[in-house]
Amino acid sequence: MQLLLAEDDNILADGLCAQLTRAGFTVEHAPNGPVAEYLLSKHNFDIAILDLGLPMIDGLTVLKNVRLSRPTLPVVILTALDKLDSRVAGLNAGADDYVTKPFDFPELEA
Repeated sequence: MQLLLAEDDNILADGLCAQLTRAGFTVEHAPNGPVAEYLLSKHNFDIAILDLGLPMIDGLTVLKNVRLSRPTLPVVILTALDKLDSRVAGLNAGADDYVTKPFDFPELEA
């Protein structure tokens, strides 16, 4: 299963890439919004995990843009933004799930 991980924290991204690979995913990492949008336009991912705090183009904008071209792509938001208005905005923008940091890997994997 092809997975895009859009996460700007390199330490977290490295750890998640390793864990997701062990869980059976083929992972492509995007460190910022423009790279995430480029990879989403060029590859047929089965799922995407987006951080909302991405540099240059934030994750919410990436999500809104991907919904125009890939409306059925499962997207999970993974972010430190845990306020109700952030969760509602993410889900209203088309996220399939919203996971807040810190998190346990089994929750994200599920």
